[in-house]
Amino acid sequence: MQQPSSARGPVWRDMDQKTLDDAYNQAAYAPNMDLILGRIAAASETTRKILGAPHRLAYGASEDERLDVYRAPTSAPAPINVFVHGGAWLRGSAAQTAFIAEATVGAGAHAVLIDFINAGQSGGDLMPTAEQVARAIAWTWHNAESFGGDRNRFYVSAHSSGAHLAACALSRGWSKENLPADFCKDALLVGGMYDLEPVRRSARSAYVKFTDEMEEALSPVRHIDGITTPLVIAYGTCETPEFQRQSRDFFTALKAQGKSAELIVAEGYNHFELFETMANPYGIVGRARLRQMGLA
Repeated sequence: MQQPSSARGPVWRDMDQKTLDDAYNQAAYAPNMDLILGRIAAASETTRKILGAPHRLAYGASEDERLDVYRAPTSAPAPINVFVHGGAWLRGSAAQTAFIAEATVGAGAHAVLIDFINAGQSGGDLMPTAEQVARAIAWTWHNAESFGGDRNRFYVSAHSSGAHLAACALSRGWSKENLPADFCKDALLVGGMYDLEPVRRSARSAYVKFTDEMEEALSPVRHIDGITTPLVIAYGTCETPEFQRQSRDFFTALKAQGKSAELIVAEGYNHFELFETMANPYGIVGRARLRQMGLA
């Protein structure tokens, strides 16, 4: 269990409580966070003006279970990229991250951005959040034809806590949603967490009510055998040390079990700077995203 902030000595590996708390707080390592988030908000507003309002569709019964579809301007079935937003499991939305849709649509793919319940709304339980993300992905695959999508060219991308949730869907959620093992052709996970044990010991336990069941079920690194999708794992060298380590360890675990995986190490990028490049077809993860879809 988490020790109080005043506790001395290591609480995870060689980290004391403050060091561990900072290692799961991107703001501690990204002094320009607010500046970049402001740019992203402005760019998302501009994207909606350029592309027009998305098709807002329901994938479940609750108001939280909605997704935005930005359609590619083609009459032929087009590739689909489902994006799972981050925000520390507390913040973020499809609308706030719409800026990534323009490059996707411009390259000829449908951009699908999903919304889902956050930890504040669920009383600190991440299980319904993970279930909704998996349901949204499954709904999009099953209903691809309804918006001109080609389910045989289906991709997932995600950032931060969204990368964690996407990894949960790709390791366990897909089978619970009765999707075929090859439903997703490739996925890009940027700046994510894949083992909840150290996160549980950090300050994030103030708003996530971790349990043994949650830690086990929602730690994708413990369910590598269920991953059937080739993965690209990306992180920046200016992210927190724990986010960097988690990405490396997840990649190593994937390779150790013979899974298809690629690691992108973005020199000089922090957590938010790296995400911003997803909207740029020539950016480090933007290029990787389009390359996965054969659209680079």
